[in-house]
Amino acid sequence: MYSNRLLQRIKQIKHVTLDMDGTIYKGSTLFPYTIPFLEQLRALGIGYSFLTNNPSKSVNDYLKHLEKMGLTVTADELYTSAQATIHYLKSHLPSTKRLFILGTPSMVSEFEAAGFVSVSESATETIDAVVVGFDMTLIYNRLCRAAWWIKSGKPYLATNPDWVCPTDQPIVLVDCGSICAALEKATGRKPDVTFGKPKPEMLDGILQSNKLHPCEVAMVGDRLYTDMMMAHQAGVFSVLVLSGEASLAEAQHVDPQPDIILQNIGLLGEILAEAKI
Repeated sequence: MYSNRLLQRIKQIKHVTLDMDGTIYKGSTLFPYTIPFLEQLRALGIGYSFLTNNPSKSVNDYLKHLEKMGLTVTADELYTSAQATIHYLKSHLPSTKRLFILGTPSMVSEFEAAGFVSVSESATETIDAVVVGFDMTLIYNRLCRAAWWIKSGKPYLATNPDWVCPTDQPIVLVDCGSICAALEKATGRKPDVTFGKPKPEMLDGILQSNKLHPCEVAMVGDRLYTDMMMAHQAGVFSVLVLSGEASLAEAQHVDPQPDIILQNIGLLGEILAEAKI
């Protein structure tokens, strides 16, 4: 059914990174094939990580959310755009300690747990860098202080590029990209680095912590412009599943094409098993 060349490529895979909504669950309902798929990965000796662009919740918040759906996940199996930002700061700006953060209390707690200090909007504070995230608790004075520090030339990082956060509620959830757009108009600066899908830097921490080469990783997701674009830019194997946003018609007209298109992750488990024989 699949070419020997494709199976040989899949045979190299040692780790699978998984988008969440539309890939392993829909809304608040876990897909019936998700748990069997994860069990199959473990049986094949293939590691996996769950990725999310949404930094507004802490890792513990996400673990509780997944547990309510019947999925038991460990902290080291979950990777958020906040964690990608933390990894970058520690790897590239190791002397950075004091941060001015636009983010929810849960997001701020992630940075504090990693050893950073979150400073107030007082004009007497000193900082090393500005971090902007999806801040549903945004206060105008803090937005103005962030603009001051950005205009002053401090390192400026954004957790994710999303303009809005998807929701089924009658509201527009203004996300990190839109907050950064406002700051750009006020300061003339874009973020120095932006994390989250489709930015390939989103995978750096997973690659380094697991000692993986890009050819050993598969990115699985339901969105062409985030999941598949990141996979292409990072040089990892791209698996588009049709259980979420993208349709087959859309996938057939996108450039570059995903490496493989499947109805759901259950089918990927079967192909991985076939390739490993």
